[in-house]
Amino acid sequence: MKSGNTPPQQRPEQGPPPTDKIKMAIAAVLLVIPIVALLWVPSYAKDAPELWGFPFFFWYQFLWVFICSGLTWTAYKLTLSARGLTTHKVGEDR
Repeated sequence: MKSGNTPPQQRPEQGPPPTDKIKMAIAAVLLVIPIVALLWVPSYAKDAPELWGFPFFFWYQFLWVFICSGLTWTAYKLTLSARGLTTHKVGEDR
């Protein structure tokens, strides 16, 4: 049984995890791609070609919803990998 007079255990200072800067840079580029593509409006401000009757302007933007989610997921996984983290909980089998 511990006595009340003992000091609490000192925890070593934990800084940020070591990161792979190349993977983090790739993740940043993946997140910038949709921003640049959608801010460059003259590239898609047109009617042709149509897809199932929808002008290019609309289906191009809708397509970026799926592209952006894929790029964001990939950037997330790269960030985890760059920091040496995993998504499994401690004690679980991989």
